Amino acid sequence: MSRPCPCTSRKTYDHCCGPFLEGTRQPATAEQLMRSRFSAYALGKVDYLVATRCAARRGEEDRDELARYCRAVRCVGLKILSVEQGGPEDGEGIVTFQASLQAQGRRSLHIEMSTFAREEGRWVYVDGLVKNKG
Repeated sequence: MSRPCPCTSRKTYDHCCGPFLEGTRQPATAEQLMRSRFSAYALGKVDYLVATRCAARRGEEDRDELARYCRAVRCVGLKILSVEQGGPEDGEGIVTFQASLQAQGRRSLHIEMSTFAREEGRWVYVDGLVKNKG
């Protein structure tokens, strides 16, 4: 039996984000990409985070900085607050989420409205508007 998925979906990793992070499947929805990116942060999968960023901003990603962040922050839980579009037939979508994080023994909530789009048929993260960070 596989371990629980880091995205806190109540599914096992092998039946949730695992296939996306291992490259055997592509997320069919913006929410699936959001969950898999959370899992990638939790597991330190920097290549996945870079690969799932939109092409226009992919070059802005600093792999070393992402790796440091992944090591420093523990991803405790993810709650999807709302989803607008982002379905299998959509070209764009918005996912608002709340991530529970822990760093240096302190818990914080990160609330973000993330924008996703399709590039060459695949979902990518475009950008996000942080609504609350503590």
